Amino acid sequence: MILRTFGWSFGVTVVGLLLALLYDGPTGLALVAVLAVLEVSLSFDNAVVNAKVLDRMSAFWQKIFLTVGIAIAVFGMRLVFPLLIVGITAKLSPVEAFDLALNDSHRYHQLMNDAYPMIAAFGGMFLMMLFLDFVFEERADKWLPWLERPLARIGKLDQLSVVVAGGSLALVAWLSASDPGSVMIAGVLGMVTYILVNGLGELFSEASEDEDDDDAEDGAEAVKGGGRSGPSSLALATGKAGFFLFLYLEVLDASFSFDGVIGAFAISTDPIVIALGLGIGAMYIRSLTVFLVRKGTLHEYVYLEHGAHWAIGALAVCMLVSIGHHVPEWITGGLGAGLIIAAFASSVVRNRGQDGDSPDGTAGGGRPLHSSQV
Repeated sequence: MILRTFGWSFGVTVVGLLLALLYDGPTGLALVAVLAVLEVSLSFDNAVVNAKVLDRMSAFWQKIFLTVGIAIAVFGMRLVFPLLIVGITAKLSPVEAFDLALNDSHRYHQLMNDAYPMIAAFGGMFLMMLFLDFVFEERADKWLPWLERPLARIGKLDQLSVVVAGGSLALVAWLSASDPGSVMIAGVLGMVTYILVNGLGELFSEASEDEDDDDAEDGAEAVKGGGRSGPSSLALATGKAGFFLFLYLEVLDASFSFDGVIGAFAISTDPIVIALGLGIGAMYIRSLTVFLVRKGTLHEYVYLEHGAHWAIGALAVCMLVSIGHHVPEWITGGLGAGLIIAAFASSVVRNRGQDGDSPDGTAGGGRPLHSSQV
């Protein structure tokens, strides 16, 4: 199971480290290893949320996410995206931006820092909307009931997440941004992107469910009539739903990668080293996502999803704060890892409590005992 799930990641790690060694010797090897660890530590909560969404996708779209999606994540966000940002900021072509990165790393780093407030506003607002929609929704399982109950209660107000996110953006732009107008535009675009992609995904997911119900009823009537039902449009609807869920996951991954890409410049300004290190980390996040889906970890440890979303909320706040003040990467990664570890520990305690409280004749919180266990 481990080798089958993480095999590609292990292979990419070996190839990436060898390329780093050939490219920049032992120094490049060490930098790439550190960047890979940084990416995994900053994006573990991304894997948990990805797994929740991936579990709703068809096998075809899961494969697309794990093939085309990883190409976009590694080459698009970790290599091309920084070059595009620098090119747009300095009005350079991608080739000129790449040349600048290789030959004038100080100037390249400065241009990335200049563009960071807009990047942080876009990614921070996208993640903030994701977090708020989660905590404002009523859920049967509550990790922090003393906090989640009142949040779910006030979350009944229509569009409250938009109001809170928009107010936070305006406050940050007013208090911290050197160019409030650009930060506001980038943040609003982040909110609009979330609402659009998430809304379209939900729309076509509901359409697929409705058509699934209709097909089931048609099939039952056909069986009664002795006939056979014709082809349905379920595959098409599922394709649309899968496509928008795929887009949602890619934008989500991009939002998470903003912080990692910018943080990587504190370790190295070489675009090749950054792409190798973050690319290796991105592969492990993809593999971890698959592992969580195949093992059913989110169903077994129910508070992991809660911890991941609270970690996303913490990351969103850190990104917004970093518009005006530098937030060390160890704080961002430490908050996320700490919240997920706490959620995992709470899930373990919950599961043991359910096992211990099971009535006689049951095991595992109500599962009937096998005859060999009696």
